Amino acid sequence: MIEIDISHESDEMAARAPSERVDALLRSILRLVGKREYEISCSFVSDGTMQQLNSAYRGKDESTDILSFVQSDDDEGFFYARQDDEPEVLGDLVISLDAMDRNCVDFSVPASEELARLLVHGVLHLCGWDHETNDPQEVMLRKQEELLETVLKESVS
Repeated sequence: MIEIDISHESDEMAARAPSERVDALLRSILRLVGKREYEISCSFVSDGTMQQLNSAYRGKDESTDILSFVQSDDDEGFFYARQDDEPEVLGDLVISLDAMDRNCVDFSVPASEELARLLVHGVLHLCGWDHETNDPQEVMLRKQEELLETVLKESVS
């Protein structure tokens, strides 16, 4: 069973990150990391909403490009125990399309590539990967770029 829930804060955001494209990218990414049965949600928001979330959940009063909320993380005493016939509930991804646009300019990449990069990054976090800095030599960030290359090749074929 595969369940992907995609939401957008506005119609304009839905046009910039079409649900069909996001769904296809997530399916490809999750297959590459070995997830066969899962439940995941992905929301696209503005910088203002992202700043509120980042402040509330990470204590950082600033926007960021992506937040990953692991469903089975029991850091706060919560653990979701699933039945054998239920899909793995991975968690929630929240992406600021405003920040994504800035990333495109800063790194000179097209929006389609940056969208895929953010989705790969978020899924890796949901799967337990982490990084201390944004140094491209970090193990997780090297894995991110490796997966991204495969995902982008698959999406054009």
